[in-house]
Amino acid sequence: MSAPEAPGPQPPQASTQTPSPSAPSAAPLDEPAVRRIVLGVLVAMFLAAANQTVVTTALPTIGRSLNDFGNLTWVVTAYLLAATVVSPLYGKLADAWGRRVMMMAAIGLFMAGSAVSALAPDMLTLIVGRGLQGIGGGGIFPLAQTVISDVVAPRERGKYQAYIGIVWLVAGFGGPVIGGVLSQHGHWSMIFWANLPLGAAVAVSSWRALAKLPRHERPHRIDWLGAALMTLAALSTLLALGWGGTRVPWISGTIAGLVAAAVLFSVLFAWRLACAEEPFLPPAVLNNPVVRLGTVASAGAVSTPMAMTVFLPLYYETVHGLSAAMAGLALVPVALVSAPGSMLSSRAMTSRHGYKLIPMIGYAAAVAAVVALAALPEPSLAVGMGLLCIVSFGTGTAIPVCTVCIQNAVAPHQVGTATGVMNFSRALLSSLLVAVLGAILLAGFGVVPERGGGSAAAVTLHGPEAAAVFRWLFAAGAVALAGGLLALLRMEE
Repeated sequence: MSAPEAPGPQPPQASTQTPSPSAPSAAPLDEPAVRRIVLGVLVAMFLAAANQTVVTTALPTIGRSLNDFGNLTWVVTAYLLAATVVSPLYGKLADAWGRRVMMMAAIGLFMAGSAVSALAPDMLTLIVGRGLQGIGGGGIFPLAQTVISDVVAPRERGKYQAYIGIVWLVAGFGGPVIGGVLSQHGHWSMIFWANLPLGAAVAVSSWRALAKLPRHERPHRIDWLGAALMTLAALSTLLALGWGGTRVPWISGTIAGLVAAAVLFSVLFAWRLACAEEPFLPPAVLNNPVVRLGTVASAGAVSTPMAMTVFLPLYYETVHGLSAAMAGLALVPVALVSAPGSMLSSRAMTSRHGYKLIPMIGYAAAVAAVVALAALPEPSLAVGMGLLCIVSFGTGTAIPVCTVCIQNAVAPHQVGTATGVMNFSRALLSSLLVAVLGAILLAGFGVVPERGGGSAAAVTLHGPEAAAVFRWLFAAGAVALAGGLLALLRMEE
């Protein structure tokens, strides 16, 4: 089926938007064609999403192999930061040149980054490879969501966006399982070598599936300067968070310089948004209240569980005494319960009224569960996994609602751009949260400048001492989720 304007849970702004007169009309697609297209982009999305967290359980092994523990968090952050930068760019490029071409480019860059990472002889090369992976993977996310909006009517998008939410969360929690098994029973480079045949298969299937995709091309000017300024601002902030208290003291000239650079580049980025002819983040999209609030709510629901997942294997290993492989397997139940949450809220979206009620309840339950973990960071393994399952279920209810509302609030030729803005916010918040949570853990575990900054090995705590450190990690996660819940409550239904 095609993607015409149809009644459904659309915000009021959608009624004032009209498609571009230059957009060509596409012949309707039958249901089997829609399923082939959706399946193709979901498989591509799973591959990219799993690689956000697949290295988490392998990080200790990688650190020992490359003799560098102090830069381990950058193996995750480099991917997230690169994905942050390119998400809005892919949205615009897809609107200008077509979804199919840009999907092939994204998969190709992802595979190239995988090869560099697999061959990395040192930590710097691995981080560069992970960044190249992120440039490709960061495009797959918005393109998959945009493709679904192209072929599915607005009222039915909730069901398909639920599938995306399930893929995202299952990949996020399943990635550590795959990484743990491959690193424990093989070599850590197998994590990246496996992407090459899988990526080739995904590219072939996606190229065929997207052949009949409706086209909504519209010329765009790419704001490369704005993208560069945003990258420098984010990089300065992440370096300050990653180095403060570990490589150098918080009160030092290095941290002061990084903070000053972050402020300067942020101000210049804001200036560029105001004066550019077609800025990196379009004001017309950002000024839409549904897009703005939905993006914040979506970012909190996706980024907080994902950032916590990076450190949950360490939580299971140090607080509950599990092995690396078992720590990865302990995440499986948490991943599985995300699916019912997404499906439940998607069903509610077929109703004209009240579709925000379920995600509001789910989001609030997720906040309460993380608060409970912060208050009692050393529960029994069963209770801890149960609370994490509530977080996964609750945030899963919000993801499809936020995505569909954002896409329905803009014109068809702006869907790619709006989806890119949403994914940009998700990736940026994920990067910042990983840096913040990593700084909390490094400081709590004794990786400080006086002890060498973690260049050789971190000071390991276990049991109650480790739980006391993770208390603050869960508290930071609760703050991020609470901000997303507030945005969801304020978003117009």
